[in-house]
Amino acid sequence: MKPALTQILRCLLLLSLSLPLRAQDKAGVFGSVKDASGQALEWVNIAVEGQPGGTSTDRFGYFELEVPAGQPLHLLFSFVGFRSERLPLQLAPGESRTLRVVLQPQSSDLPGFTVIDRRISKISLTRVDPRLVSVIPSAGGGVEALLKTLPGVASNNELSSQYSVRGGNYDENLVYVNDVEIYRPFLVRSGQQEGLSFVNSDLVSSILFSAGGFEARYGDKMSSVLDIRYRKPTRSAGSAMLSLLGASLHLEGTASRDRFTYMMGLRQKSNQFLLRNLETSGQYRPSFTDVQLSLTYDCRPGLEISFLGNYARNAYTVVPESRETDFGTINEAYRFTVYFEGQEVDRFDTWMGALTTAWKPRKHLQLKLIGSAYQAREYETYDILGQYYIGRLETDYGKDEFGNVTDPIGVGAFLNHARNYLTARVVNVEHLGLRERGPHLLQWSVKVQREDIHDEIREWQMLDSAGYSLPHPPDQPGDSSTPAMLVLNDFVRKSIDLSSNRYSAYAQHTWNLSPDSTELSLTAGVRAQYWDLNGQALLSPRATLAYRPDWEARMVFRLAAGLYYQPPFYRELRNPQGEINTGLRAQRSVHLVSGTDYDFRAWGRPFRLVAELYYKFLSDLVPYEIDNVRIRYDARNHARGYATGLDMRVNGEFVRGIESWASLSVMETREDLLDDYYYDAGGQRVEPGYIPRPTDQRVNFGLFFQDYLPRNPTYKMHLNLLFGSSLPFGAPGAPRYQHTLRIPPYRRVDIGFSKQLKEEGVTVGEQNPLRHFNDVWITLEVFNLLQVNNTISYIWVADITNRLYAIPNYLTPRMLNLKLVARF
Repeated sequence: MKPALTQILRCLLLLSLSLPLRAQDKAGVFGSVKDASGQALEWVNIAVEGQPGGTSTDRFGYFELEVPAGQPLHLLFSFVGFRSERLPLQLAPGESRTLRVVLQPQSSDLPGFTVIDRRISKISLTRVDPRLVSVIPSAGGGVEALLKTLPGVASNNELSSQYSVRGGNYDENLVYVNDVEIYRPFLVRSGQQEGLSFVNSDLVSSILFSAGGFEARYGDKMSSVLDIRYRKPTRSAGSAMLSLLGASLHLEGTASRDRFTYMMGLRQKSNQFLLRNLETSGQYRPSFTDVQLSLTYDCRPGLEISFLGNYARNAYTVVPESRETDFGTINEAYRFTVYFEGQEVDRFDTWMGALTTAWKPRKHLQLKLIGSAYQAREYETYDILGQYYIGRLETDYGKDEFGNVTDPIGVGAFLNHARNYLTARVVNVEHLGLRERGPHLLQWSVKVQREDIHDEIREWQMLDSAGYSLPHPPDQPGDSSTPAMLVLNDFVRKSIDLSSNRYSAYAQHTWNLSPDSTELSLTAGVRAQYWDLNGQALLSPRATLAYRPDWEARMVFRLAAGLYYQPPFYRELRNPQGEINTGLRAQRSVHLVSGTDYDFRAWGRPFRLVAELYYKFLSDLVPYEIDNVRIRYDARNHARGYATGLDMRVNGEFVRGIESWASLSVMETREDLLDDYYYDAGGQRVEPGYIPRPTDQRVNFGLFFQDYLPRNPTYKMHLNLLFGSSLPFGAPGAPRYQHTLRIPPYRRVDIGFSKQLKEEGVTVGEQNPLRHFNDVWITLEVFNLLQVNNTISYIWVADITNRLYAIPNYLTPRMLNLKLVARF
């Protein structure tokens, strides 16, 4: 972090703590929250309906919260697995009131059943407040913007919702919405094409995230799990958002005496405002549309049917015109200039539907049957001709030519062509069960899945430098009438049809033991999977032990260990030449995680410090390379490796009533390709051994900070800061052990300033158009506040001597965004 920015943040923090926080129009609410059995509930969310901020209960279920005085309001209490409480309240200025709140268990708040989650800290899951999604400043937005600030999570691209976790890649992350697994696009190459992620934050009730060591009930991936729950409405409501980057609308309500509920979300996004400021000028026409529908119907007590549907259309068209990029060092600076012809037209359409039946035949038994189907139709077509030249810049300040090209050193052209079409269908049926009896909780599942892939690949690249095609074709024997041979780079022409079936199951048991005044919890389970394409059967045992001693210092200690297999999906099976390896085995990872949670109070407010130390032993790895967000696999199990590191996060009320946090991660991940070697100058064979993996980002820091004017909390500030150290890369076609270059560190600061135009419960004039809304906010966002040129990838060009030049592709510069949010 830059020193100047550090000083600014310190000043903001000290200023917010030193100014008086209690005005004459404030009152106080204190009390506790317990369940029906009288047990204190920790981390219950408490907020004033329609107003920013809020708090949560501590280990003993206690809370305190400042609320507006002299006006009617409603206090909301919410916690996953319990019915939400909405208490009316009106206090006089300076008045304090004590509340004793009891939350009742509710297993049908969400489609299907929800495990009653009293102690998130006993398992390797982090709870994220979904209300913060609407306020965090980010070019991409969505739930993923919050995840990127958590420890262990890394992202070097604000245009993409993809992220890597503890040295893994984008394909190693599980995402669930209401127990349905979500898939990422197949053909996307860059963040500009990606569009909207699946998760619609307007519909979200709960966000749980694990960076490793997760339970057996979660699927077969090696890095992380994101568990999203959509809420079940209790009344009619809605929201709308309009900004320079797009718009969204959501409606929800109930019918048939609350037996039927519905939620509908519509999103439209266009990155045109962002893309027109990139180095490549041209006509950008991105259009991303998403419609989601969530329905539930209570047939009778204990029996519920729900449906979740989604249609997404991501269209991306660009007609590039020109590009100019300066690169190099102070003493050796170059300018790369390109003039383009042609266009790129991409489209990614996806459909998803899931029908769920949840049945509770007895008090402690819950059963669920889910049938879901997913289909993706993607096409990527482009013909782009680029004619370029590279020149050396004058770097002497004393010369008139300073900053201009004085020495042209290379000219050339390239032609990129693609006609790629892919259709993917995934259909599955899954049964889940849960039985709870006293301190025991048993969960199980059986799942059958069918996958069908059809892929048509037609792509190639031609390079030309000073009139010579690269690679240069060999001389033709015979007379001069023999036609010259044209050699194309990266030529792929394949037609692939792939069908397979997967069978999986898990069983998991949780023992909640509380000897004396301590708390001890053990969760152990096993997953099994069989894939008929490669004939491999897998067994994955996993366990988590949590211990909370009866100390004055409130602490939890966790140990997690498990065997995590990642069976290949279509992307891993295909190598860069378009060839399919149906014998590819599952990648294997052994997780060892040791974690500690420490709850404390500072300045009279709650905080939590979380630290996790981990080691992952990796085997049967499939090596890959990353270009922007495109992952190209080698399609062979010929590497082993490891990932180890330390994650830390402190979160709490740095400013009273609103949550902020800071995260720090230190990590190393390396791999050893089992069949790579070279010969040195003396003719001796050399094996490179362990080399950095493409995701070897040693240090990551994330900060999400909120503040408001103490005497006028309708004015708020939100800061999103990300830092990621350099990533390894190398020249195309070079052996992996030569990928020793490093992309410059990723540094990004986004900031937002908000004003609440309408507060719920505040009466406005009859002529005021805001009278129809409960809550209205307007926000000015500044993206890339420090104007840092972050590099996402490189273009490689060569001259006739075959000298390669790495031209950086920069991300978005500083920009402004205006956003209006209204709730009704």
